[in-house]
Amino acid sequence: MAGKGPHCSFVLLAEFDIDSGAQLTYQFPQPLGTDEGLLANLMLPDGAERHLEDWTIFFLNQTPFNTIAPVLALETDSSDSLSNEEDGSPELLYVLNLVRTKHDKISSEVRRGAVVKAMAICTRHPFIQIFKPVLLLALDDYFANPSQECLARLFDAINSMNISAAPALTRCEKLIMRASERKDIFAEKFSAHIPPVPLKAAHKTTGSNGSHSSEDGVLISARARSTTVASDPNPTRPSSPSDSSFSLGGSAVWVNDDSAIIDGQVGVAIGAGPGSIGGASVSGSSVLTSRGRRSTDTSSNSSHAYSGGAIPTSSDPHLRSGISKDTHFFQTSIAYKGHTLPIKLPLATFPEEVGEYSLIQLIQTFSTTLITISGPLHPHLHTNGILTHPIIILFNALVTGKRILFLGHNIPAGQVANYVLSACALGSGCGAILRGFIERSFPYAGLAGGEDWVSTPAYIAGVTNPIFETSASWDLLMDIGTGRVVVHKDIHISFPTTIAPTALVNPMMPRPIKAENSTGSEDDIQRIATRDGKDGNQKSEFAAKQDNLDNMFIEDLISAITSHFGETLVRMRFTEYVARFVRLASRYEELAVGSTKLGCSSTPFVDGSLGSGIVFPDEAVAFKELTANASRIEGWRRSKSYQYCVKDFKKYRAIAAIQGFDVSHQLSRLRLVKNLPDAEVELIVRSIADNLRTYEQIVELLAYMPPHAGGLQPLSFCLFHHQESIREVTVDIFNELRQNPVGVIFLQALNHFQRYAYVRQAHARESRMKDLNLNHGLAPPLHLVSRTPSNRSEVSLGGV
Repeated sequence: MAGKGPHCSFVLLAEFDIDSGAQLTYQFPQPLGTDEGLLANLMLPDGAERHLEDWTIFFLNQTPFNTIAPVLALETDSSDSLSNEEDGSPELLYVLNLVRTKHDKISSEVRRGAVVKAMAICTRHPFIQIFKPVLLLALDDYFANPSQECLARLFDAINSMNISAAPALTRCEKLIMRASERKDIFAEKFSAHIPPVPLKAAHKTTGSNGSHSSEDGVLISARARSTTVASDPNPTRPSSPSDSSFSLGGSAVWVNDDSAIIDGQVGVAIGAGPGSIGGASVSGSSVLTSRGRRSTDTSSNSSHAYSGGAIPTSSDPHLRSGISKDTHFFQTSIAYKGHTLPIKLPLATFPEEVGEYSLIQLIQTFSTTLITISGPLHPHLHTNGILTHPIIILFNALVTGKRILFLGHNIPAGQVANYVLSACALGSGCGAILRGFIERSFPYAGLAGGEDWVSTPAYIAGVTNPIFETSASWDLLMDIGTGRVVVHKDIHISFPTTIAPTALVNPMMPRPIKAENSTGSEDDIQRIATRDGKDGNQKSEFAAKQDNLDNMFIEDLISAITSHFGETLVRMRFTEYVARFVRLASRYEELAVGSTKLGCSSTPFVDGSLGSGIVFPDEAVAFKELTANASRIEGWRRSKSYQYCVKDFKKYRAIAAIQGFDVSHQLSRLRLVKNLPDAEVELIVRSIADNLRTYEQIVELLAYMPPHAGGLQPLSFCLFHHQESIREVTVDIFNELRQNPVGVIFLQALNHFQRYAYVRQAHARESRMKDLNLNHGLAPPLHLVSRTPSNRSEVSLGGV
């Protein structure tokens, strides 16, 4: 993850002079070779003197006007990002700027009683927020001793930050990490850089807050008991099969409350001893969970071990040393003038995610009862007529390439910039699905260089000067201060509506799907161009519906936010939303053009061949959803984001670990479809089992099964299938997952009933294998081993 280039490419210092205005005082280590007046005005935004402190963000190497040309070439690694590999353009530089105003009405040297200075760093890392602490110290240092040495110290301090040991995660690993709240996810990747701990030193007996035994087996309670099961004092001797413990020849699967285990780890990380939570000892069968409840579940007495390295636990000295308090971050530090600043480097960040954006803030700002929506209706934007939610209007504008302006009059420029960055994350599915938004975004844009960014196609800009509202250079205005959402009156001139190239006909319904929602007549065009949409001749295809799927999606998000669910869940839901939009566009493209470049072709399960493509409950629902989304899909197909998506899909399919079938389709069938044919279920689980041999394949499968969507639950239901062969293959899948630490974490997330079903069936299989080996001395054939309990009653078996 370290890359080849420096963490900080440039340090800039700007000051405001009462006579000459904003001036760029220093550029270190060399001049950037671009317009100094532009840089100075970006660093000193409009109204900066009204705020004691403000953070702003802007980018370099976006347009010809802000592309740098230093005398000495920068040492960079273009492979770190996906944003600049097609056209050979220079790598995007992210600029974090701190501007501070100090009032001094006593000194005669300070004119107008205030001094305004700004310091900025230019970096190739999108997680620019990690540099805020050191930038604060450096600007304080410059106010006390204004000289170029302050910039040199900051430059050297940032570039001395060591992240060489930070694990570099793949796309699938990032998807798993960002969806998991486990603080030990992928902890084994940290242990690769740490000397191994001797087994005896690492093994300690703890209370029921996770007993960490190094024996190679699974300790599980088979029935509720009032007494606890003691750990085997000899960790090298495998436990014998019994009602309470049995060997599975691999890693362990807990059957207890994981929250207590995590709390124990956190307790150690903050200074408490092993087996304690926040310093309070935990013992016996009663443990304190993260919600403050006492858990007396007897199944909490279980051991945890697995092959291939161990996750750091409360008894692990690596955890106590602070290396992996939370594996979502890499712990490092920056030393500046005798101060050691701890730095938490996020590991699951995509290039389209810049800074500390907040989707919750964006949704809450434009979901209040005071929100007003004005301007003409446009089929690219108003996918549910007048009832289209402002956030959906924003998303539609993002993916269809509209010019979007965030206005924050008398609001700090840093807050406006955060809304722009949040919008970029919204449109890209939090960076995991689409791209091409950051390269056309201007988190803070001012009058200086306005001709340049305004001429950028489909720009996303944040401004504080209300004069931009009077211009005709935007399509959608989002007013942060007043909550107004305004569609420009001339949007139909900039983006005229068209009809799909080919009529889409539902085989079950006679009417065609039109790309622009029934714009085939003058009456339709007039209806779309007006705001009310209450004409009696209005067709149902553009009618506003309360039960629209987009409205229900936003209502679910607002409900989750009101219930104090965190940013992680909101981001995951939007990632799913954008992913489904792309799969829906693939289906639309297949019907409109005859083939698709966005995904697998849509085929059903026929004659022993697995299906692929997006999953609908039935054809009527498919037709309804395709009709509602046809307009914005057509708009998206003309955008640069669509071109990137086509290239990315081709690339990802070529390097995918699981080849030959559509994994997402099969899991969606297991999740959503009722009365799934037994033959299809068996082929699904067998296909997954046959493609689950490597670590990369396991990670790719788990990336499609995030915890908030149920995790392994769709597969776990196959443990209770009435066909023995399906149950057996499901056990094989879980056995493969159990060989990897991340698979163990997903197995732990299953409920007690599902975990017990898996462990019981795996134990039964192992017992039969041992018996056959003892009797014959040879490995038994598979058909003699595959006899797991059926979990069926006498009635289901056909008995009386």
